[in-house]
Amino acid sequence: MADSAEDIKKAIRTYLIVGGILFAGTVATVLVATVPMFDIGRHGFDHWDMWLGLAIATTKASFVAMVFMHLNHEKKAVYWLFASGIIFAIAMVILIFGAKADPIEYKGFGQGDASIGTTP
Repeated sequence: MADSAEDIKKAIRTYLIVGGILFAGTVATVLVATVPMFDIGRHGFDHWDMWLGLAIATTKASFVAMVFMHLNHEKKAVYWLFASGIIFAIAMVILIFGAKADPIEYKGFGQGDASIGTTP
């Protein structure tokens, strides 16, 4: 908690700066997604645009976690918990990309044999 008027002004200034950074990150995300001049890689949405969007989102989430959730003043156990969540998220991304290369094919309902991954 703030003890003086100067501490309150400093906290308000910090919140306004982080709010401005979050707003700028949102504008950057929209520009990358909609304006062709800010499109990186091939024309249209591709993996480079995805990585740029994820980088912007990660930066914004870090600011929210550190400032608004007050993780910048926590004990080591909270940092370990936060880091394990990040590691879990990275593992999920790896699993999702790995599932994209999965050889199992699903024929769908109403297309004859509804079995999965078998060939007649």
